[in-house]
Amino acid sequence: MNNQTKGVLFALCATLLWSVNFVIASGIKGHIPPVGLAFWRWTIACVVLTPFAIKSTIKNRLVIKQNIRFLAITALLGITIFSTLIYFAGKTTSAANLSLIAFSIPLFIVVLSRIAFKEKISNTKIVGIATIISGVLILLTKGSLQSLLQIHLTTGDLLMLIACFFFASYTTLIRLRPKELPPKVFLFCIFVLGVLFLFPMYLWEHLSYQKIVFDSTTIFATAYVGVFASLISYYLWNEAISLIGTQKTAMIYYLIPVFSGFLAYFFLNQKIILSQIISMGIIISGLLITNQKKA
Repeated sequence: MNNQTKGVLFALCATLLWSVNFVIASGIKGHIPPVGLAFWRWTIACVVLTPFAIKSTIKNRLVIKQNIRFLAITALLGITIFSTLIYFAGKTTSAANLSLIAFSIPLFIVVLSRIAFKEKISNTKIVGIATIISGVLILLTKGSLQSLLQIHLTTGDLLMLIACFFFASYTTLIRLRPKELPPKVFLFCIFVLGVLFLFPMYLWEHLSYQKIVFDSTTIFATAYVGVFASLISYYLWNEAISLIGTQKTAMIYYLIPVFSGFLAYFFLNQKIILSQIISMGIIISGLLITNQKKA
């Protein structure tokens, strides 16, 4: 398996895991406070990763010390701020709005990659992106322009847009991660730093706002987001960026509604309608166009 194929598979798997996360999140809305969910999500990821990364982390402590600023900024953007803002946004806006705004992430990544790394945006890529966005809009509006016009923006929408920008910034920065640090050590460092940044906010929320109740729903949700939607998905996403670059990895993120549609069909008994099938075909076509190599 060459690096191109491996990178695409890694990005696909990460996207699939995040799709499951969206399905779970829709079922626990209001059950777990936002900062509490973010804090325990990354705490669980740290605990699971510790046995595999602690020896290498100690061994690379000098490299970590030399790059502590980069690690702290990356953790703050991709771990602390991004996940927390999403959970806050979900309290004041609809799932449809969240899904629509989330598709700004690849566009932010393309723009930031162009600014930071001078990556060219070819005409083929522009056509592919436009095709993907068309498919996404058909999916979200079920083929009705009126549905799109009836979407009302809220404070949560603004928070989600800011969260998307921070995750795009995180994804762009990943290309600069120190080569001396093994992937598991890099992840362990940003997870730990992310939890440390979250702790004061979690303490305030726990004492002043809402305490988290550890029932079966909470345990299942935090276990999944901590292991699969955090540890495994972030590892796969970071590796995909290293193998195929930020822009190609970003485009695969648009498959989230395709995966979510199938997952909702199998696990939530939601029907797949004609507009969804059409939109899925358009999104996949756009991805194929975007990843075409020049002759």
